[in-house]
Amino acid sequence: QVQLVESGGGLVQAGGSLRLSCAASGRTFTSYHMGWFRQAPGKEREFVAAVGWTGTYYSDSVKGRFAISRDSAKITVYLQMNSLKPEDTAVYYCAADLQIAALRMGSGVDYWGKGTLVTVSS
Repeated sequence: QVQLVESGGGLVQAGGSLRLSCAASGRTFTSYHMGWFRQAPGKEREFVAAVGWTGTYYSDSVKGRFAISRDSAKITVYLQMNSLKPEDTAVYYCAADLQIAALRMGSGVDYWGKGTLVTVSS
């Protein structure tokens, strides 16, 4: 059974940092691009960041504050979030897809995690 399991969410004050992790299991993910999305209350899910053999990608809203990385075995992807703002509050989802375009668009993504909640207080 393929699983993407997120961890590391929680409550943090504005200006603080959190690191999210996503552990992949159930198949070989070495060929997959992996990324993060988020969904704030009352809003649509949006792309945050992605990493794959083509490089790393970020949304404009997190560029310079967040950093995505992946371990050498390519089974865990991380999202280091710095200088957090209240508007970063959301459920953060891990995702994986063979096509980086699909992953960045969040359309037809092969695999999704169940999400981890990040709350940034002002």
